Amino acid sequence: MKIMHPKNEGALNIIIVGCGQIGKNLAEQLNEQGNNITVIDFDPATVKELSTKLDIMGVVGNGATHAVQEEAGIENADLLIAVTGSDELNLLCCLIAKRAGNCRTVARVKNPDYSKESDYLKNELGLAMVINPEYAAALEIARILRFPSALKIDTFAGGRVELVKFRLPETSPLVGTAVRDVAGRFHCDLLFCTIEREEEAYIAKGDFVFAAHDIITLVATPKSAENFFFKIGYKTRPIRRAMIAGGSKTAHYLCEMLQKDGVKTKLIERDAEICRDFCEAFPDMIVINGNTSDRDTLLEEGLAETDAFVSLTDLDEENILLSLYAKSVTDGKIVTKINRFDFDDVVRPLYLDSTVYPENITSDNIVRFVRAMKNTRGSNMETLYNIIKGKVEAAEFIAREGSPVMGKPLSELEIEKNILLAAILRGNEVIIPRGHDEIRPGDRVVVVSQMLPLHDLSDILR
Repeated sequence: MKIMHPKNEGALNIIIVGCGQIGKNLAEQLNEQGNNITVIDFDPATVKELSTKLDIMGVVGNGATHAVQEEAGIENADLLIAVTGSDELNLLCCLIAKRAGNCRTVARVKNPDYSKESDYLKNELGLAMVINPEYAAALEIARILRFPSALKIDTFAGGRVELVKFRLPETSPLVGTAVRDVAGRFHCDLLFCTIEREEEAYIAKGDFVFAAHDIITLVATPKSAENFFFKIGYKTRPIRRAMIAGGSKTAHYLCEMLQKDGVKTKLIERDAEICRDFCEAFPDMIVINGNTSDRDTLLEEGLAETDAFVSLTDLDEENILLSLYAKSVTDGKIVTKINRFDFDDVVRPLYLDSTVYPENITSDNIVRFVRAMKNTRGSNMETLYNIIKGKVEAAEFIAREGSPVMGKPLSELEIEKNILLAAILRGNEVIIPRGHDEIRPGDRVVVVSQMLPLHDLSDILR
């Protein structure tokens, strides 16, 4: 029996093959955004649990067979996303889907050999997107290391506007300062968007007073952000020396990026064969065959003097412990890779500095791709980021002629309570919006919203 979804305007028919962490996360996010979701997995219990929890369709079986894809409704599908644990299975799923349903396809591919040929695979197999979790994680880590003050950096409009997340130490001059007083006190052109305090999330209102350990997200141009962090005593220079624990695939990609950035990198790995592979791939890099968990080894190799320490072993628990130890002996930037989504609540109170979740990055990138697909169907949303997962998101819209948000000063618009206009991009000009500014046709507008899924720029109005 073929699955048939009701015709909902603007909804995409999406099949997700593989109900692991990424598959579950994708199903939840894409379902919340009003799409018609069908999941496929070998495990009947997993399919039943997910389909019941989210009220979506589920098919048990091998997603790389035409019969199972047909049962899942491949003929009417707009998109198939293959995120099983096998690269080959994912590619085969996409190949069959392309022939059976002529839909767009996305494949998760982890093997570096396949990743190097992603352009070839996209062209020859007709894939719309090939995404590698380890490469995506390395890219985010490299971006963080270029600006060590940040916990996380996202960009809009080709990097002209940055969404920067950072934590306030107890000694920060911002502690005890109200949001509305920061611009005048530090003479900076930026906009505070959100504050995370323990389990709570807040949109930054003018009377909000910052406290120690708050996690803050702001929007600014790269130059304004650097100027602001310099004024409040944060590190603004990219790191020059880095130590990496663990010779994972993520470490391999990161070493390539750091070498291009001119960063002197030292890697510690307990497996001799992996060390040899790294020595061959990076002859100018120092590779130490040693126990990543041994404190004496870390200290002897210069942990206390390094500008950055990145824990990239395959064990989340080891990465967390290594980062906690590194934090106790160095003032350098600490980055921790964590694979499991459900560790987030455990990690947050530890103040680990920057944490990177490869699976989360992967699902977020795919969700942004789906948003782009919807954009071709009439939505004016260009980019979407989760600022605080499940609580606050930032979206980039293009203002179109005739929209009710245009032609008036922002102070005169009746904007929903939990919405903040964070930036307006007009040609090459970046405007941090104030009450007298207005939105014009063709403007790119960055909107931060709390618990309010937005599909159109006009949704910001009451």
